[in-house]
Amino acid sequence: MSEQEIGSLTLILVLILGLAHLLGHIFSRLRQPRVIGEILAGLVVGPTVFGSCLPSLYGRLFQPGTPTGAKFESVIFFLYNVGLLMHMFLSGTKIRELFSREDRRAVGWIVCAGTGLPFLVALAAGPQLSLQPIAGPKGNTPALTIVLAIGVAVTSIPVIARVFVDLKIMHTRFARLVLGVAVIEDLALWAALAVATSLAGQSELDPPSIFRHLVTTTAFFVLGLTLLPRLIKRVSRARWNILAQHSPVAYLIAVPLVYCAVSGLLHVSLVFAALLAGFAVTYKERPLFAEPLDVVDKMGFSVFVPLYFAIVGYRLDLSQSFSLGMLAAFLFGSCVLKLVSVSMGAHLAGFRGLDKVNLAVATNARGGPGIVLASVTHDAGIINAVFYTTLVLAAVLTSLAAGVWLEYVLRRGWPLLSTEQTAPAAAEPVTPGPLAT
Repeated sequence: MSEQEIGSLTLILVLILGLAHLLGHIFSRLRQPRVIGEILAGLVVGPTVFGSCLPSLYGRLFQPGTPTGAKFESVIFFLYNVGLLMHMFLSGTKIRELFSREDRRAVGWIVCAGTGLPFLVALAAGPQLSLQPIAGPKGNTPALTIVLAIGVAVTSIPVIARVFVDLKIMHTRFARLVLGVAVIEDLALWAALAVATSLAGQSELDPPSIFRHLVTTTAFFVLGLTLLPRLIKRVSRARWNILAQHSPVAYLIAVPLVYCAVSGLLHVSLVFAALLAGFAVTYKERPLFAEPLDVVDKMGFSVFVPLYFAIVGYRLDLSQSFSLGMLAAFLFGSCVLKLVSVSMGAHLAGFRGLDKVNLAVATNARGGPGIVLASVTHDAGIINAVFYTTLVLAAVLTSLAAGVWLEYVLRRGWPLLSTEQTAPAAAEPVTPGPLAT
C-alpha cells in the first residue's frame, strides 16, 4: 500500500471503531447490550447507510470496485477475523466449565427438542411450501429446504457470548447451558450446510468427507475439554517456559494462536479453537494469569472485539433487496417454532416458568452463524438477494431481542435460572474493561 492508501485505511478504521464505541456507549446507557450499538455502527458506516445517503463521499473514501478498495477489504476482513478469535478466546476464559456432568442432561434435552425439532419440522414443511421466491440460480428444492431448516434452528455463539460478557453472566450455569447447546448445534448444522451446498453443486464435500470432518471436530472438542487444559496447565507452570514467566501477556496470545494453527490444519472451526484456548488457559489456573489476562481483556474489548462486531454490520448491504412480508413471515414462523421447541426441551430437562423463557430467548439469537449461513448460501447461488437480506435481518433482530430480554430480566432482579439466586456480576473475578460493560 502507498502512504496515501494507508492513511485512507486508517481513517476508515478510526471511523468504524469510534462510531462503534459511541453507539455502544449510547446503547449501554439505554440499558441495552452494547454489541447491538456496535453492529449498528457498522451498518451506518457501510453501504447500508453511508453508501446510500452519500454515495459520492463513500466511493471516494472506501473506493469499492477498485484495486485500492480490494486492499482495504482484505485488511478489514483480516481484522474481522482477529476480532472474532479474540472475542471467542476471551469468552472462553470466562467459562468455568463446559459440558459438566450436571449440565449434560439439560443440554441433551434442549439440543434434541430445541434444535432437532425445528430442523425436522422445517425439513418436512419445505417441500410443501413454494420456495421459488427465495431461490437463487442454483437453488433446487432439497438445497433450499436444508437452508431453510438451518435458518430456523441455528443459534449464534459469538453474538450470544458477547451479550453474556456485556451483562457479566458468562460465569453462570445459564451461560454454560446456552453455549453448550450452541456448540452442538453448530457441529450438526454446519454439516447440514455442507450437504446443501453439495446438492447445489458448489461443494467438494462428499458424505465420507463430512463424516471425517465431524469426527475430527468432535475429537478436537473432547481433547479441548479434557486433556489439553491439563497439558496447558503443566506447560504454563514449567520452569523451561520462559515466555510464560517473563512475558505472560505474549504467552496468553500465543496459546490461541497455536490452537488456531492446529485447528486450521485439521479443518476445524477457528471459532471453536479460540473458545477452547480461552477455557484452557484459565482451567483451574485463573490466579496464575489474572493480571496479564486483565490486560488482554481490556485491549480486546477496547479495540478488536468492537471492530469485529462493527465490521459485521459494515459488511452488510441492506439497501439492495428487501421484502417486509418475507421478513415478517420468516421471523414469526422461525421464532415461534424455535421458542416453543426450546421451551419443550427445557421442560423435559426439568426447568419451569421463567427458566424456560430465558433459555428459549437466548438460544433464539441467530447472530453470526445466521449471517454466515446467508453469505455462504447466497454466494453458492442457493438463495436470492431478498432471502439473503431476510436471513441477515433475522440474525440481527433475534440477537437484539435476546440481549434486550436478558438485560430486562437482570434489571428486575430475576434469576436467569431458578437454581442461580446470586447477582450475576458478583462472582466474576476477571471483568471486561470499562468499555465492555
